[in-house]
Amino acid sequence: CISKWHIAIYYPHLWGFIMHMYRRRIKTYVFSFLRHDLKSSITVFFVALPLCLGISLGCGAPLYAGLIAGIIGGIIVPVISKSSLSVSGPAAGLTTICAAIILASASIDLFFIAVMLAGIFQIILGVFKLGGFTQFIPSAVIKGMLGAIGILLIAKQIPFMVGYDQPDFWTNELFNILTFNHGFEHLGSLYQHSSGGAIITAVSSLLLLIFWKRNLSKKIPYLPSSFIIVIFGSLVAFFIGKFFPAFALNESQYVNIPKNVFGDFHFTNINLIVNDPAIWKNAIVICFVASLETLLSVAAIDKLDPYNRITPQNRELMAQGTANFLSGWVGGLPITAVIVRSSANAEAGAKTRWSSILHGMWLFIAILFLVGIMNKIPYCALAVILISTGYNLAKPKMIKAVYHQGKEQFFPFIVTLLAILFTDLLIGVLIGVVYAIYFLIKHTYEAGYTIKQKTEGHITHFVIELALNVSFLNKKRIQVELDKIPAYSIVEIIGTDSVYIDQDVLEIFQEYKVKAHNKHIQLIMTNIPEVKILELH
Repeated sequence: CISKWHIAIYYPHLWGFIMHMYRRRIKTYVFSFLRHDLKSSITVFFVALPLCLGISLGCGAPLYAGLIAGIIGGIIVPVISKSSLSVSGPAAGLTTICAAIILASASIDLFFIAVMLAGIFQIILGVFKLGGFTQFIPSAVIKGMLGAIGILLIAKQIPFMVGYDQPDFWTNELFNILTFNHGFEHLGSLYQHSSGGAIITAVSSLLLLIFWKRNLSKKIPYLPSSFIIVIFGSLVAFFIGKFFPAFALNESQYVNIPKNVFGDFHFTNINLIVNDPAIWKNAIVICFVASLETLLSVAAIDKLDPYNRITPQNRELMAQGTANFLSGWVGGLPITAVIVRSSANAEAGAKTRWSSILHGMWLFIAILFLVGIMNKIPYCALAVILISTGYNLAKPKMIKAVYHQGKEQFFPFIVTLLAILFTDLLIGVLIGVVYAIYFLIKHTYEAGYTIKQKTEGHITHFVIELALNVSFLNKKRIQVELDKIPAYSIVEIIGTDSVYIDQDVLEIFQEYKVKAHNKHIQLIMTNIPEVKILELH
């Protein structure tokens, strides 16, 4: 083995060539970093900043909780994960869940403990290589879950759009607004706390957002729409306050981040874990939804990767679990891989995980030096961004597409969506899965075989062709069909195309030999295995 010093002394020309190639490689890497990852990190930062604030607002958590989650998700996850393009942070899909947990908890530390436990559960899922569990959830149920989250997200932002600065307008599920216990009792308060300036700001921001996405987003792809809406909404609110003081927004209708964000910083009091048994249920819900959203987002981003790099699912769960544990420990929101940021990262031309890491560093710098600017952002502008996110989750086009896929897809979809709106996310998804399994069983029950009938003279000929898989679910229908066959017929049972025929079904065929003989039926069985029947006496 020749050392580099030996080459440098005795082979100076070779050493010079090696150093030239090394410097060239470094130069190429630096150029690629500046051209791709650095630029992409700035784009993702502009996408992430308003989303971190808006999701904190939607959750009813301190605004810095979303920023902390964005920083940890941006820096910690890519260090552990092997995903090159995905970007993690607080996710809109968990907003309604977090809001319900925070409202139901006696202390916000109980919510943060649930986030920590969810992180531990994710690490366990990764260690035991259970990252593929999403493949067992029907796509119709997943779409129904996302659609319900989108509807809830939109509904809970409407009060903020009109300037309502009390976060308890309605509490849990959407249809609580149809009862007098939650929604209508606040209508008087809604009128008193509404602001004409907030309505003008929100409506104008919403119109700009629609115009931007339809006409300018493809022409100026490096400017994210969320950043444009934040700037525009802040300017509109500023000019309204300056030239129309009667419509000016109140201080409570603006983002309010303490100038010294870390002044009240404290680690979560883990001792409170014994105070509320609901922590464990909340942790399971957060773990399930966060893992589901992460794995779906990562799978989608891998398809956008021009280098076709595949992210290991179990490694990603361990990375997300570590980040969630740390986020809950220091007072941050739950973290997932976020499709909005990740797709913006890919579209901006990112090549490596450095783009995500740098975006987390920019968020940290913003907390340290840009709090004064962020406090000029009105809540109603952030509400517009979240409404746009909710609409993307529950697009009418998506619902229409599921409808055209047939009742096997649409019914589980709509059942899941309505179940979540009337109950909660975990129960709703379970109802959707059970309903999807019912459809599967029904389909399997009806699809075990085909039967054809033809008459030649006075003799009826029945041909029963078994399906690829014949399970015990088909047992009853097969038995009923065989019993209906009249005497003096010809029956041919064909199992040529079958890979699996359940033992119960084979026993029915074996028992039918005796019945066929007694009814003078000519029975022909092709590729049907012989089985022994147990006599129970």
